[in-house]
Amino acid sequence: MNLHHSLPGPDNVNRIQLPNGITILTRSNFNSPSATLSGYLNAGSLFDTDEKLGLADFAASALLRGTESHTFEQIYDAIESVGASLGFSAGTHTAGFSGRALVEDLPLVFELLAQALRTPTFPEEEIERLRAQLLTGLAIRAQDTGDRASMAFDKILFAGHPYSRPDDGYPETIKAIRREDLVAFRERTFGPQGMTIAVVGAVETDFVVEQVSRVLGDWTNPQQPVLPELPSVRALKKTRRKNISLPGKSQSDIMVGAVGPSRHAPGYMSALLGNSVLGQFGMMGRIGDVVREQSGLAYYAYSSLSAGAGPGTWEVSAGVNPSNVEKAIELILVEIERFVEKGVTRDELQDSQDNFVGRLPLSMESNGGVANSLLNMERYNLGLDYYLRYEDLVRAVTPAQVLETARKYLDPTKLAIATAGPGNQ
Repeated sequence: MNLHHSLPGPDNVNRIQLPNGITILTRSNFNSPSATLSGYLNAGSLFDTDEKLGLADFAASALLRGTESHTFEQIYDAIESVGASLGFSAGTHTAGFSGRALVEDLPLVFELLAQALRTPTFPEEEIERLRAQLLTGLAIRAQDTGDRASMAFDKILFAGHPYSRPDDGYPETIKAIRREDLVAFRERTFGPQGMTIAVVGAVETDFVVEQVSRVLGDWTNPQQPVLPELPSVRALKKTRRKNISLPGKSQSDIMVGAVGPSRHAPGYMSALLGNSVLGQFGMMGRIGDVVREQSGLAYYAYSSLSAGAGPGTWEVSAGVNPSNVEKAIELILVEIERFVEKGVTRDELQDSQDNFVGRLPLSMESNGGVANSLLNMERYNLGLDYYLRYEDLVRAVTPAQVLETARKYLDPTKLAIATAGPGNQ
């Protein structure tokens, strides 16, 4: 099989923009009788105030709880009866949606998607039920050592920046949100400008464009705001550490790291490959090898790079016995120092490059995987030929570039270190 033919590219992906601003991306795949749709609109938590943080998330979660023409039960039954799915979620920049259905049921899913976006009613009783669920989730989060370490890490790294806030808010902010806040948030921020829908499956482009035009083609929102500009992140002057004490826990979680590249940064690919060597490849890279395999100090230990529209994070995470916290942090810092001092070997880099290239077709085996890749190309303006160029982009990275990128983002003397667990380490 020709690999290039199986990857999304200009010859098999169609991109159409409707007059009202909605971008539609399609790719036909007639090997299965179903289709997946995924998309987003610019209605994330960047629009939330500190007092009502979690509003974007609350609103997205409430969209299917009732619309002007269907109750929650009717919506649920309609989706269930045809074995389809549809759901909404919100992140920092966008609210997202995804669904799948047999092709003949796609018009129904589009219909419900449009109703949820355009005419949700936010029924009082459903809102209170949802609020209780959200508060339960936050109560569980409050006792989760991993979540608490992650939140403390963001607070240190992004002090005074929107990224320091959890998208799902806090118990007091969720309690402060009223039904009229949800209504006003949807009316103001939801609209076709910047909205993107990807549909992959046993469908022709014309059919998809027809469906989207039918249910969303006449949608407008003259007051739809543009996404707020992100402030710059204040760099850490020295290593800062915070511990969250959670008595009675049997595990401590650790996060160590720094601000990483955005998805648009020139060093993004070399950071991604360097991170693979540092704490992903094989048994979680060097970090996993030293902290987990050799020292037996951790239940898990790995590094990750999260990059989006704004500044990302480059961090090492580990879960350890509380008595091993200091020792584990020490080993992690030694590995970070070695990484920025010596970089990666040609063999290590090549192993990761082979892995990245080999994994790509696997990530495209499902309609959902392809839909995500189409959204990725659109969201970050990568170009429709991005996945055709991907192997060359990966292979072009040199050990010298990895070292340069590591030194640019990871300064062992200026890291954020967050821990959560029992005791006052």
